[in-house]
Amino acid sequence: MAEHVIAIDQGTTSTRAIVFDRAGRIVANAQKEHRQILPRPGWVEHDPEEIWLNVREVVGLALARAGLTRHDLAAIGITNQRETAVVWDRRTGEPVYNAIVWQDTRTQPIVDRLAADGGVDRFADDVGLPLATYFSGTKIAWILENVEGARERAEAGELLFGTTDTWVLWNMTGGTRGGVHATDVTNASRTMFMDLRTLDWRDDILDAFGVPRSMMPEIRSSSEVYGVARSSSLLRETPISGILGDQQAATFGQTAFDAGETKNTYGTGNFLIFQTGEDIVRSRNGLLTTVGYKLGDQPAHYALEGSIAVTGSLVQWLRDQLGFFSRSEEIEQLALGVPDSGGVFVVPAFSGLFAPYWRPDARGAIVGLTRFSNKGHIARAALEATAFQSSDVLQAVVADAGVELSELRVDGGMTVNDALMQFQADILGVPVVRPVVAETTALGAAYAAGLAVGLWSGLDELRENWREDRRWEPSMDPEERDRMLRLWHKAVHKSMDWVDADVR
Repeated sequence: MAEHVIAIDQGTTSTRAIVFDRAGRIVANAQKEHRQILPRPGWVEHDPEEIWLNVREVVGLALARAGLTRHDLAAIGITNQRETAVVWDRRTGEPVYNAIVWQDTRTQPIVDRLAADGGVDRFADDVGLPLATYFSGTKIAWILENVEGARERAEAGELLFGTTDTWVLWNMTGGTRGGVHATDVTNASRTMFMDLRTLDWRDDILDAFGVPRSMMPEIRSSSEVYGVARSSSLLRETPISGILGDQQAATFGQTAFDAGETKNTYGTGNFLIFQTGEDIVRSRNGLLTTVGYKLGDQPAHYALEGSIAVTGSLVQWLRDQLGFFSRSEEIEQLALGVPDSGGVFVVPAFSGLFAPYWRPDARGAIVGLTRFSNKGHIARAALEATAFQSSDVLQAVVADAGVELSELRVDGGMTVNDALMQFQADILGVPVVRPVVAETTALGAAYAAGLAVGLWSGLDELRENWREDRRWEPSMDPEERDRMLRLWHKAVHKSMDWVDADVR
């Protein structure tokens, strides 16, 4: 029996393919970045065809590095940037427009228009989400309203929509020659169109957005056989049997399956998920209600989520736009070159503020600058901003769940930064724990895929694979912690009320 799974992690800045063995260990991986297309302030796009090309390339590289063929693979799992929207022609396979990325804010006028009747929580009771530019629903509406001929083609049944998991799945299973047009419940729960109770599209909400139901993919569970690979000889006939949105996948990879378990992922943005089991819990403190996972015919499991738009991408901004360093990992040494941030705070509200504030009128700010400030202070403040934002979200979780956090499990690319992880433990006042396999997003997709084909017997076997790698204990004086949090919140409020009729 084949005892490996390949996971395709289609992320915001790159696409990766990672081969895992039955013990959940990485055998080989490959990664390739794609272009970040920034046509105007607040607009963020990707080229879907570039992403599909990169998927095929990294799959080939990963298999070559592992020394494996399709015959060694039990299954394929897919995980993805969740709210990024792709619309394409079902007959030609050509996108009608670039993918509009989850960070994009161009759809605020559509949000305002829809919120005029019922406010930003108009659909929240049904879908668990406030009206915001973050989710894919308004992005589809923008494409239909602004791309010439798109509305007519959509109403004629010629166009398909998908988040990038659907785009990859459709292409892998044959594309224009019978490709499977489907998504899983976790990705569907981020569109604003799926009813959390029925796990089906809501026709009345689709109508409010002006989106034809014929565009929408079939909603399936997170762990089942959707189809087999047909477009690549390297993977031909291998079952594609796991799909999870990236943050739900990371939670699954952390083996945080049960109510009360949590994780925080440090990537392009930061995303904390707190499992609530089979109960749908409504947040009173700015968190999102979302689907955590659904395994085959079993009931769906739900979660509260705190979404932070800009963390790792703030490091990219310092690297690419400001030229502070040439490689992202160099930020740690630059930050450690000063004893503290020198009173500087960075609020990276490039796309407004996400959880727990939900303030689209906010914009990025660097406050506390003096002639004493240098690149090291700004670099350190940028790292600290990641920890501060996570602290805000965790406090919202504590308030909603009524339980105190005892430790925080972390994963994602930024967890290799020891300075950041130590500051996170300090500002939370609880230990921060990183697993041996930090690539938990891809691992979660692999687990979901392997469960569907019987490679793993169940969740208990997956729990046995989890191992602790590193633990950071808090060492900051509580009074200093309170002082820094007070100043951080002061800085956050300085970033608000920036966007108005004069500034867009």
